[in-house]
Amino acid sequence: MPFRTEVTVPIAPIRFSRTKGIFTMGSCFAEVMGRRLQEAKAQVLVNPFGTIFNPLSLHKLLRAAITQDTHDLAAGLVEQNGIWYHYDFHSSFSHAEPEELVRQLQVQLEKARVFLGQTQALLLTWGTAYVYARNDTGSFVANCHKIPQKAFTKRLLSLDELVQDTRQTLHLLQQHYPSLQVILTVSPVRHLKDTLPLNAVSKSLLRVAAHQAMESHPQITYFPAYEILLDDLRDYRFYANDLLHPSEMAEDYIWEKFIQAYADPAFTHFLGRWQEIRRELAHKPFHPHSQGHQQFLQKLLQKLQALSLEADMQTEIATVQRQLRID
Repeated sequence: MPFRTEVTVPIAPIRFSRTKGIFTMGSCFAEVMGRRLQEAKAQVLVNPFGTIFNPLSLHKLLRAAITQDTHDLAAGLVEQNGIWYHYDFHSSFSHAEPEELVRQLQVQLEKARVFLGQTQALLLTWGTAYVYARNDTGSFVANCHKIPQKAFTKRLLSLDELVQDTRQTLHLLQQHYPSLQVILTVSPVRHLKDTLPLNAVSKSLLRVAAHQAMESHPQITYFPAYEILLDDLRDYRFYANDLLHPSEMAEDYIWEKFIQAYADPAFTHFLGRWQEIRRELAHKPFHPHSQGHQQFLQKLLQKLQALSLEADMQTEIATVQRQLRID
């Protein structure tokens, strides 16, 4: 008798390579997947504008990166306690001089444009359908930067707004990068500040918008991270201490599902060998000076040098070489 319901993820029609570029963008789940791709030695660009939760702000930055239309970039600047921020970007982008901040943001947009031109997959992760609109201009913000709440109006996006904005963004992507594979996902992280009932409303809107986008655009697939955590791993042991974010065990499980569905055979084969070496790198010997451990390090170094023909292993090789020099 079955004791769980497993979410089956279909194999993607186009599976991506480790070496040909993967762009992750969106909520903190995009950050998690991007970090794991980096650890897997994939060619990846992770959230170049910082964590962005709502789809419209995410799409706005993506369109700006594609078109390099930055003439009104200064309109989003805001000053707080002597430091300048931008409403469209994460608070990690800041500077004491507004002109320098604009220059840094232009650099990030150009970096994203260049990477988009050479990548084969774009992972977009939507976090919430709630947005904050500036009361002075009516425009949505990606980050409030601790500006007083009275400066904004919070509201729920309509399904039509989500669908239309997604369609516009996907059309632009198709025009400029016709071979780009777009992977949509809804973040499994609950937004408790919206309350759990309203979080459910928000996530349902995102999920319907993603479904409609997938049905209308053949280059899009949907990865069910949200459904895996809520319907497959429906137990609090799969959550972190805040009971909102997935635990490391859950992240491992979702990652494995993602790789099985989207990584090409060469990537999967590389991962198997790399994971074995990573376990050996993490080994903590009781007697690091012993002949046995030194022989172990020599063999590990040979494996790393062999794998360095496929991926950058300079840091790991240097680490093992330092351990071999211990008297």
